[in-house]
Amino acid sequence: MSIENVRKYFRSLGREDDIMEFEVSSATVELAAQAIGCEGARITKTLAFKKDEGCILIAMAGDAKIDNKKFKTEFGMKAKMLTPEETLALTGHAIGGVCQFAVPEGTPCYCDISLQRFDYVYPACGSSNSAIKLNCEELFRYSHSLKWIDVCKDWNGEE
Repeated sequence: MSIENVRKYFRSLGREDDIMEFEVSSATVELAAQAIGCEGARITKTLAFKKDEGCILIAMAGDAKIDNKKFKTEFGMKAKMLTPEETLALTGHAIGGVCQFAVPEGTPCYCDISLQRFDYVYPACGSSNSAIKLNCEELFRYSHSLKWIDVCKDWNGEE
């Protein structure tokens, strides 16, 4: 089970007890915000995009959307999300619980600057009813992100 892999990972960091599991679904930004009791923008959604034979993972604010032009400038390719089946196969996490923790070694992870406006954010922990409260530095470090990127729109009043 995906959450067990994430739990094991956070156990190695002394943070296993910080994982929250809910009686209700947290599979979407709206449901996660309700379960946690925070604004939806603080929910960290992780999207998986095709890259060669694998994928890249991008963590972004719950109110942000991928800006195709910025994505192409950053990665030199068109943004194409994985199917649910590809997501599970390449990340080890099913849609609704995708996160950057306990993913296959070598999976490139990035954090979008849309998250940096918050003291704390809430990424999923590998299941559709889990999350953990992290500050942005912790999210970046624990996800082994390569760098902060700017590939989103609609979160700061931009069109």
